[in-house]
Amino acid sequence: MKAQLIEFISKISSGCMSDEEIGLIADEAAQAYAEPQSFLDANPDINYDDTFPIPLGEWVVIGSLPETVLFQADTHEQLLAQIIASFGPGVAFNIKPKQLAKTDPLTAMKRIQIQLSSMNKEQGGYVLMNISQPLDDELQTVLVYGCDQARVVELGAMIGVAIEPALQVSERAQS
Repeated sequence: MKAQLIEFISKISSGCMSDEEIGLIADEAAQAYAEPQSFLDANPDINYDDTFPIPLGEWVVIGSLPETVLFQADTHEQLLAQIIASFGPGVAFNIKPKQLAKTDPLTAMKRIQIQLSSMNKEQGGYVLMNISQPLDDELQTVLVYGCDQARVVELGAMIGVAIEPALQVSERAQS
């Protein structure tokens, strides 16, 4: 499972994390999946209990991702602002968060995805993916290269982490 976790985290981090960081998270998550109670006993500072709606290993993965990889927000405006910030000032976006203020969730998600699809063309653009079950925010997403989308969904299924394109989720919610 550790190899699958490494590949999964590598693909959802889209180059934003070092191999060392990825390996550390994968190692901890593999331990947490395999022996949850032993992991908790060895890490008493972990704030997790059996009332959480996701397994401990998944919680370790999600909780360990930096804010340049995991985007958590209550509105699409906040989500886009976080995504723009993660790219830094050198990357131009044609859409601004305030342009999403008066749009419905599906329209907002379409506009965000259109912008992301137009970037990094050699990797198939970016796909905004909903990941896991949001615990504190309405939206919880990561960016993956378009060329990695199918493999990320496959890996998510193997390790038990829900991940799917955010636009598809929004389209289902609208219908």
